[in-house]
Amino acid sequence: MTDDPVAHYVERFALLLSDAGMPRMPARVFTRLLVNDSGKASATELAQALQVSPAAISGAVRYLEHVGMITRGRDPGQRRDHYAVPDDAWYEAIMNRDKVLSAWSSAMADGAKLLGEDSPAGKRMATSNRFFEFLRQEMDEMLDRWRAQR
Repeated sequence: MTDDPVAHYVERFALLLSDAGMPRMPARVFTRLLVNDSGKASATELAQALQVSPAAISGAVRYLEHVGMITRGRDPGQRRDHYAVPDDAWYEAIMNRDKVLSAWSSAMADGAKLLGEDSPAGKRMATSNRFFEFLRQEMDEMLDRWRAQR
């Protein structure tokens, strides 16, 4: 184990992300990219910094690209791709979460209809649907305020 304080920080913050539901290796890769001054690194650099296999990096960056938290690019004249954290990575993550909330809300509305909103289960589903719709509206307004602040 290394005595590098940045490496310890990466592990600590990645654990917080993991506890919140992000898979462990993508959390480590994302945090490692966050702490780089350039905000970017190649797969080889990430594997070395995190002391893991290239295969572990490959799966992690695939996940992070899919959820919109990193981008893949290549500098002019370079042969290797690099992965970068965009300045609005957290915004994108929240926007992706909004899509999940929308899907959950829709499923809850369908469940309430199916079960009948007068049944105890249907009432729970309808209440859940209203909660998710409330969250979505609040998130939209909050993100609007964030865009205005930026």
